[in-house]
Amino acid sequence: MSGAQPLLREVFGFDAFRPGQQDIVDAVARGDNVLAIMPTGGGKSLCFQLPALLRDGVTVVISPLIALMRDQVRALRAAGVEAGALTSANTDAETDAVWQSLEAGRLKLLYIAPERLSSGSALGMLRRIGVSLIAVDEAHCVSQWGHDFRPDYLRIGELRRALDVPLAAFTATADAETREEIVARLFDGQAPRSFLHGFDRPNIHLTFAPKDGPRRQILDFAGGRKGQSGIVYCGTRAKTEGLAQALREAGHAACHYHGGMEAEDRRGVETRFQQEDGLIVVATVAFGMGVDKPDIRWVAHADLPKSIEAYYQEIGRAGRDGAPAETLTLYGPEDIRLRRTQIDEGLAPADRRAADHGRLNALLGLAEALVCRRQNLLGYFGEEVPQPCGACDLCDRPPETFDGTEAVRKALSAILRTDERFGAGHLIDILTGNETDKLRARGHDGLPTFGVGREFSRPQWQAIFRQMMGHDLVRPDPERHGALRMTDRALPILRDHEKITLRRDVMRAQQRRPAARALVSDEDAPLLSALKAKRRALAEAARVPAYVVFTDRTLIEMAETRPASLDEMARIGGVGAKKLESYGDAFLAVINGAAEAVHPSRRKLAGRVEGGVYDRLVEVQADLARGDGGVDKPLSCSASQLARVAQMRPGDAPALERLLGKRRADRFGAAFLDVLREAG
Repeated sequence: MSGAQPLLREVFGFDAFRPGQQDIVDAVARGDNVLAIMPTGGGKSLCFQLPALLRDGVTVVISPLIALMRDQVRALRAAGVEAGALTSANTDAETDAVWQSLEAGRLKLLYIAPERLSSGSALGMLRRIGVSLIAVDEAHCVSQWGHDFRPDYLRIGELRRALDVPLAAFTATADAETREEIVARLFDGQAPRSFLHGFDRPNIHLTFAPKDGPRRQILDFAGGRKGQSGIVYCGTRAKTEGLAQALREAGHAACHYHGGMEAEDRRGVETRFQQEDGLIVVATVAFGMGVDKPDIRWVAHADLPKSIEAYYQEIGRAGRDGAPAETLTLYGPEDIRLRRTQIDEGLAPADRRAADHGRLNALLGLAEALVCRRQNLLGYFGEEVPQPCGACDLCDRPPETFDGTEAVRKALSAILRTDERFGAGHLIDILTGNETDKLRARGHDGLPTFGVGREFSRPQWQAIFRQMMGHDLVRPDPERHGALRMTDRALPILRDHEKITLRRDVMRAQQRRPAARALVSDEDAPLLSALKAKRRALAEAARVPAYVVFTDRTLIEMAETRPASLDEMARIGGVGAKKLESYGDAFLAVINGAAEAVHPSRRKLAGRVEGGVYDRLVEVQADLARGDGGVDKPLSCSASQLARVAQMRPGDAPALERLLGKRRADRFGAAFLDVLREAG
């Protein structure tokens, strides 16, 4: 567009567009529907802000975070552009000023949160003010397969149809699956003009490290960058506060940020971070999406991010000015357990949980990579990098490796010989010859793989299994709550047709502090998470506290013993007859993938000696259904008759005949009495 270049200089102060910007600006200004995937720091916001000035009417910008909206409005106003935001954080004066500007026809960009679209008056308001373009920032939030799903984003497609105006969607991190869903939900499946300008941020240095005293590691990293602005992401609110305090005690300017703080306190941190040089913010992921601060010099993760997309989104907040920036990501087995738990305890459908596990596996693969991390990372997004980047820890210092083929084959053999039904904890017990009660009860101490891996310690085997997951040789089976399942990629290694190289250096990392004691073993943790999710759903439906359904202790025993039938479930502490009747099937389905089909008469005997007697009577009856010779007319007892026999235990033929009648007593009487005598 002819007017774009002058506005670029006059309003935004740039002499030239960044690579790829001008084509997008021209398409949006023309009124094309547009989907643009651009790296963080690539200038996405200008690609809808500048067209808004070229077009008549108001451009409504749908953005996920109040802090982001306020930053962009502030910057636009400073550049002389009439812009405003209608958010819940506005003062009355701010809201009045926005409406006055709209009514006077001066406002060019109106920022709103997607949640506002749920208001019945929103559509009427947007029609009245003359919206001519919808811009969607962080468009990956529309995708249920993405890392920041926001349900209110699903209303945007409906808004586009109602207003009948073009839509431009922007995001920095969207794999092919996410891009397809963006097109389906925002553009009704009609392909927009798409611009994919790569994901690479060559100015960002990438580093991963196993946890080895994580607080010290973060303090050391920050200490080498004193006076530089940085973000430390933590998995919990409590950790943000403790780590911020430790940084202050080490002489840094640092503050914490999380969703549990008062809105005014959060705003204060955001303002400080924008205005102060050298401030470190220690935060949960509640902080940062769309942070418009160009000179963040480093980002550290004290805990493993949720997914590879979330990781790239979060590190992308560093170095948006194009100058060198650094990252550090710490990871350990407790992180993996936490992320698995968050996925398994979520109420998402099974296919979504499986996809989330896949995304986490991709991040673990990046953490355990053997060569250039950037090649690994960008390859996930479908972008080939022909040469090592020279700007990651693996390019700086190639890792020490070893031929892991034999170790992996032993692990795969243990997985197959236990029918792919167990997680790493139980498999390591087999490989190291650790004779646990659970192992003996299943007869796994007699397997050929028992004790064949004693050359490695338990932590070393954990590192091997973690690397196997990273290489996608094994995957947690969502139907079996974390049991490891072999993938097709493992077959050539198992058959000794291919070799595999593993990292030895990460196997030497030792945790200086013992990990927090887990409620259950690694083997049983995914199932416990799934049982808790089912308990929560049932409790919410009944509007009772979770412990009213089952206590934690009961769920822990279920996870450890894995009852396969109502009889076994009835033996779990805390599972009485009423709870067995109310919840038995639901929890058996979680444990085994399907509820046990049981006749009501048999169900009443679950967990009792009479239940076993009933089952034996059924077996005997089946053998005699056509008489001793197998040629008589078929005959059987009803389930209620068998239940009465099991409960009343008649001691002689006349008593049995009174329960069954003469014909059935003649056919089954002697055999039934034998069963009753055997049962005592």
